Parts: sequence; C-alpha cells; structure tokens
Amino acid sequence: MDPVTHFLSGFVLGKTITKHKILFAVILVSSIIPDIDIIMRLTSKELFLIYHRGITHGIAALFLFPFIPAIIFRKKISFLKTYTVTFSAYALHLFLDLTNQYGTKILSPFDWTSYSLALTFIIDPYILLPLLLAVLLSIKFKKQAKFLYVFSMIFIAIYIGTKAYLKAEAKDFLKQKIEAHQYRVYPLPNDFLRWWFVSRYSDEYITGFVDLFTKRVYIDERIKSKNDSAVDKSKDTESVKALLSFATHPVAEIKHEGNTTVVIWQDLSYGFLPDNRFSAKVWLQKTSQGYRIINSTLKI
Repeated sequence: MDPVTHFLSGFVLGKTITKHKILFAVILVSSIIPDIDIIMRLTSKELFLIYHRGITHGIAALFLFPFIPAIIFRKKISFLKTYTVTFSAYALHLFLDLTNQYGTKILSPFDWTSYSLALTFIIDPYILLPLLLAVLLSIKFKKQAKFLYVFSMIFIAIYIGTKAYLKAEAKDFLKQKIEAHQYRVYPLPNDFLRWWFVSRYSDEYITGFVDLFTKRVYIDERIKSKNDSAVDKSKDTESVKALLSFATHPVAEIKHEGNTTVVIWQDLSYGFLPDNRFSAKVWLQKTSQGYRIINSTLKI
C-alpha cells in the first residue's frame, strides 16, 4: 500500500485501541516503519526492486521490531502492552501489503520468495477513502469517533473479502474459456468485475481481461518465450537481474535498431499498465566473440 494509506490505517488503529499519547505515537511509527527500506530507491532502482518489501516486511522483523519500543517504555507503560500494540500496527502494515499485487517477502529471512494475494491495487481508493473519511469526520463528530474508526475497518475487511470472492470467480470463469497449464488473475485499478489475467500453455503466454459483468474473456496478447543468445546475454545486466528477481511472468522480446540488437524484458502481470512499467531494456552489439552489452535501463 502507499504511505498515506499506511499512516491513516495506523491512525485509525491507534485511536481505536488506546487513548495513551505515547502508545498512539508508537502505533503511528510502527504502521509506517516497514517502508523504511524505500531509502534504497535513492541508491538505485535495481536495489529497490530487489530488496523493497524484503527484510523489513518479513516475519522476523514483525516479531523482533516490537522489542525496541517495548524495552524503551517498559517502565513508563509496560513491556507487554507496548509490545502488543506495536506488533498489531506492524502486522497491519504487512497484511495490507500482502493484499497487493506487488509481492511481499513475508517469510524473510527464512524464505526470500515474494508472496501476494493480488486482491487490491497499491493505491486503492476503497481502502484509502474510508480511512480518510473516518479521520476527517471524527474531527467534527468526536463522540462518534470510535464508531467511525471501527466502521471504516469493517468496511475495508468486507471489501477485501469481496475482492477475494470475485477473484476466485474470475479465475474459475477463465478456466472455462481458455485451455492452459497455469492461470493467474490480477486486480485492475478501481475495478471490481474486470481482472487482468496471465495464462500459460507450454511456451506460450496469453494475457487479457476477464469481465465478469459481460461474461467474456478478452485476449490482449499471445507471446512465446524466446531462447536466444542475445536474451541470455542480457541477463548479465543489473537491470535484468533486478527485474527477474521481482517478476512473476518475465518474458523477453527481441528488436533490431540498425546494427544494434535490443532485448526488452517485461513482467506480463503488469501488462495492463501504460508506459511499459516494470520492464528492462538492453542494447547489445554482435561481435565475433558473441554479444557485447552497450547499455541497459530499468523502468519501474
């Protein structure tokens, strides 16, 4: 989720479970601290793509981080109380991220696989707006504040549950219409009944949309994975290594610009986004010894 949603969720959680100012501040910090790894974005896009939602979003951090405020405030408040609220706020952050399509290494450092429920989009107005409305309305209706906070959380829980049901329906409908070995369904921004899909049959990927309203499947592309020395060489670049560490459905396309061979990698699970988001581009020159890398870029 985006930082604003995480901050608002921490605010609503804090106001719901405590009136203690220090505990409230601890909850706010704990609700956004997992995203401290975003600082890697200042270093390079490659490092950000590889390590974002990594160690700070793992189960070890979930259990270990709450010890810090719990020890600091063990005398002023209590160790157990501080640990419990910190754990709750941190866990809320990880859960909201898990609902996104963007993967979370929730089992790190024991397992560096990215997991995703793929139910919500990174900036989801149906989660952001209920939290924002609850906070704004609580300023005017102070006596009903706790009701507003609880209602917003119940609404979000129902919303996520509904998306899980609709995703299952979309996947089942897709299986009836397309023959494949693998089926993956992903959420679209601000859409309930349309889902982006990526299916695989042998060496061919099929992408498109499942529309539960019209009861139709719209095929966008059919792409065959390529085995080529230029594709293999492009994997030596940091850009492609980063993309492959992140991508769920990576495929490469080969183009030619004069004497230059261009390999374009993309993650098909984000194929519905404009401007080729989550893609890597590598320029190569063919020599007598094989391909030589000229340049590479990463787009996220």
